[in-house]
Amino acid sequence: MRISVRKCQCRNVISLTMPPKYIHEGLVELFRCRPDMAASFLREVFGLLMPDYTQTRTEACDFTDMGPKEFRGDVAFSMADEDGNNLAGIVVEVQLARDETRKWSWPVYLATLRARLRCPTYLLVVTPKSDVAEWARRPIELGHPAMVLCPLVLGPELMPAVTDNAEAMAWPERAVLSAIAHADGPQADEVLSALIAALEKTDDERSKMYYDIVLATLSESAKHHLEELMTTGYEYQSDFARKYVAEGRAEGWAEGRTTEAAHSVITVLDARGIPVSDDIRERITSCSDIDQLDTWIRRAVLVETADELFT
Repeated sequence: MRISVRKCQCRNVISLTMPPKYIHEGLVELFRCRPDMAASFLREVFGLLMPDYTQTRTEACDFTDMGPKEFRGDVAFSMADEDGNNLAGIVVEVQLARDETRKWSWPVYLATLRARLRCPTYLLVVTPKSDVAEWARRPIELGHPAMVLCPLVLGPELMPAVTDNAEAMAWPERAVLSAIAHADGPQADEVLSALIAALEKTDDERSKMYYDIVLATLSESAKHHLEELMTTGYEYQSDFARKYVAEGRAEGWAEGRTTEAAHSVITVLDARGIPVSDDIRERITSCSDIDQLDTWIRRAVLVETADELFT
């Protein structure tokens, strides 16, 4: 994809809506495309001493042989020496919103990968949102004395800004994350110009996909800014993006129904004067199983406390 860096005479506003699933999978794909990127962030941002590995491999993300689907992570990697011996493992989780179930699943991911690889393992949480980053950094107490998991969270405030074109061309995936984090900041010109330089040197399909990911996450003012650096407007171009646009449209009706059902559960409880804690409200509103929500609506008419919904 050739992109010319000159001022655009038109200022048409790009207003695009992409399903969160696309944004989530797009960010995960950045790490799949560059398996060594997670280790570089652990070393550069968090100051961890990573082993002297010679190869990085993508690992299976099923963290239980059997059990509920929530024990499937986003992406995991192992670093190994030239003989194939595992030296370290990294679980990478992309988080777009607060989800209290993660305090149960993240320790499972980390412990399972550690047992599988038989080497030290790390949890890296990546989010484009500062409030989600603050939430994700909360220590997770496992109960056993001195066993506390403190997630390593790469939020926008810690994301390294890629302003050098040569670095961006060598690491286009880092340039994408940099643009998402800093497109509204004082280095916006530099990070967006570096992004464009990276996309010009990336193969066509990947460059389109990366551009889609950036555009789907930018603020309106940042989209304006990016337009000023380009010659034409843009529509979602990549096959990757079109797949998730189609899925988002197909799922739109189902999502609307689950949202309405979750609202009904909370409304019934409120009408009966039953207190609903933030954790319970989050559990209800984040549920995507319409059958489960229908069950909760019926129970909400009978229960004495909100906790009884789940028993």
